[in-house]
Amino acid sequence: MKKILLLIAILITPAAANADALTGGVSTVGLGNKVVDANTNAPIAGAQISLPKQNYSTKSDRNGNFNLDANFSGNTIMSVEKDGYKPFSLTIDEHIAAKPMILGIQKSNGKEVVIESAMLHLGDDNYSAGSANSDQFKLKAIGPFYTKTFRMSANTLSLTNFLVIGSIIGIDTAMARSMGQNSIRNSFASPPEVYFNGTKIAEIQLNGDNQKIKLPNSLIRADNINEVTIQTGKNLTQHAYVDYDDIELMNLSIQSE
Repeated sequence: MKKILLLIAILITPAAANADALTGGVSTVGLGNKVVDANTNAPIAGAQISLPKQNYSTKSDRNGNFNLDANFSGNTIMSVEKDGYKPFSLTIDEHIAAKPMILGIQKSNGKEVVIESAMLHLGDDNYSAGSANSDQFKLKAIGPFYTKTFRMSANTLSLTNFLVIGSIIGIDTAMARSMGQNSIRNSFASPPEVYFNGTKIAEIQLNGDNQKIKLPNSLIRADNINEVTIQTGKNLTQHAYVDYDDIELMNLSIQSE
């Protein structure tokens, strides 16, 4: 799977004037791996950096520095966690990991609702070698869908609210194939579907990071229990039986602005 990245120029310090920033607040500069506050660029100590599939975890030191001492090939999801900061994850590969990275994470504004921070594998564990990221699947599927209930605050309707998916891989739609995100030639899957309080609000066509889905205020139950469901797609060329598309995702949250 080729990762779709948004590249913009940023200026962190004079030494990093030529840095490229990737979606999610990551820049590659020659200063070593580091976790910083996205707004102030101040180093963040004690942030936990994880590669869930590789069962690898480390923490940043007092200067925000860390070593990513793990062996992997192909795309994998990296997670960064720190109390008081928004959930953050990024799809990386061995080429990105081989370069120094600065990870900019954002402070929580107190309005986020973390739905799930663990890695989830949806599907039926039946996938081909050409499926997007199939060589990276290591978790067992929990089934074709994931559902979680959570409470939203009383002032929710005065804000703009989004369901944010930190990272998602494994999608085998026709659009993902056209973008080079998988190598399947003779089949493709329907897109994963997102439901909020029983109503379908989105389809996810591409793999990637920090995908934001606006929640219609008309569906929000303010100061009450709400429900989100993500259902994986199906192989549209398999008619003898239901063949679910296997996908993995991480860091689901509600963010309000």
